[in-house]
Amino acid sequence: MPGVRPQEVDLAFAGNIELRKRVHAAIDQDPTQITLFRDISTYILNRTSQSAVEPVSKKRRLDDSNGAQNGGGAASAALTSTSLKAWRSYPAVSFSIPQRKKFTLELVDSKKDGGIRALNAEGSVEFSIPWTQVDQVFCLPVPEKAKRQHNFVVLPIHGDGVNPVPENLKASPPEPIVWTFEEATGKNIVEGEDPGPGPIAEAIHHCLTRAGTGKTVIFPDANEFESAIPQSHRKGEKGFHVKAHRGSKEGYLFFTSVGIIYGFKKPLAFFDFASVNSISYTAILRNTFNMVITTQHGDIEFGMLDQDDYTGINEYVQKHGLQDASMADARRAKKLNVNPPAQGGKGSKGANGAAAANDGGLSELQKAEQELQDLEDEDEEDYDPDQEGESDGSGEDSDEEDSEGEDYDEEDDDQEMEE
Repeated sequence: MPGVRPQEVDLAFAGNIELRKRVHAAIDQDPTQITLFRDISTYILNRTSQSAVEPVSKKRRLDDSNGAQNGGGAASAALTSTSLKAWRSYPAVSFSIPQRKKFTLELVDSKKDGGIRALNAEGSVEFSIPWTQVDQVFCLPVPEKAKRQHNFVVLPIHGDGVNPVPENLKASPPEPIVWTFEEATGKNIVEGEDPGPGPIAEAIHHCLTRAGTGKTVIFPDANEFESAIPQSHRKGEKGFHVKAHRGSKEGYLFFTSVGIIYGFKKPLAFFDFASVNSISYTAILRNTFNMVITTQHGDIEFGMLDQDDYTGINEYVQKHGLQDASMADARRAKKLNVNPPAQGGKGSKGANGAAAANDGGLSELQKAEQELQDLEDEDEEDYDPDQEGESDGSGEDSDEEDSEGEDYDEEDDDQEMEE
C-alpha cells in the first residue's frame, strides 16, 4: 500500500513522470528514505527557482530600461502592444543603442499612448519609449563617413548619463535609443522627396507636439558651433563635431543649442546648460587640450581635443555663460522656471573665466597659448641655421618635433646615397 507521497517530489519531478514514479516506488519500498528524497527534491526546486529567476530579472531590467512597460504605466503597456497601430513605419533601420541590430522603427502618433518603438522580425516590440518620457531628440551627422549618415539620438528623462536617477523614481528610466539614417543616393533618390533625414525629423516633431512635450528635433547649428577642421572625407562640407576621448574611449562632442552631447557609443552623455557648473581646460599642449565639465555631481574630462577647435568651443562656452560657476544656480532656476538666486555681482568669478576681467580678458587656455607662442618666438630667435648644418645628427634638439624632423631628413639622405 502506498505511503505518504511528499509534495516536494511531485513538484521537483513534474517534468519527468517516469522518474517521479520511480522515486515514489522507492519511497513506498523503503519509507525511511522519505527524508532523503524530500531533501533532494527541495534542492532541485531551489536550484530551478534560482536559475529561473535570473533570466526573468534580466528581462525585467531590459523592460525597465528599454520597454515602456515599467516607466509609463498604462500608456506604455499600450505602446508595447502591436494592436496599437503605428502612424509611420520604417523597415530595416540600423540601431546601435540599446541593441546593435536592424529593426522596424515605428512612430505611434497618440497623445496618450504614443511613442517610439522597435519591432523585431517576428513583429514583437523589442524596446520602446513613450513621447512623454522623451527629454531630447537629436539628429547629428555621423563623422568620417564617405556617405552622408545621421544618427537620431533619443534621450529619455533622467537618462542623460550625467545626473543620477532620482531615488524616488519607482521604475528605471528607459535607455537612450540611437539609430542611423543613411541618405539616399543615385538611383535610390525618389524624385520630389527629400533624401535626407528631414521627413523623419518632421514626423517625430509632429508626434512630440501632439503629445504636448514642447520638444523638437535638435540639429547642429553653425551659429552655435562649427568645427575649424576641414572634413577630408567630404570636402567643402561643414563639420559640427569635435573628436574627444573619455578615458580610453573615443567619441564625438557636439555643441548644440540645448547643450553638449557626447556620443555615439555607450555611455552617452548629455550636458544641458542647467547641469553645468563650469567648464575649464587642462593638459594644454601645442596641438591638443582637455576640457573638464564640472557638474553638481563631479567632473567629467574629455581629452585630446584639437587646438584648432578651441576658438569655436570657447566662444560657445562664453556665449552660454558656461565658464562662470556663479551662473550655474541661475541656469538651473531657469530650467525649473523658478526665481533665480541672487548673483554675486560683478566680482563673481567662474571656474575658467574667473579672473579674465583682471587679466586682459584672457582665459586660461588663451594665456597658455600665449606662453607657448612666446616660447616659440624665443626658439626662433635662438635658431642658427649654420649651426644645424654643421651638426652630424648627434646634437641636441630644441624639442621632440625637431628630433622627429631630423630623423626624416636622414632617411632622405640614405635614399639619395643608394641612388
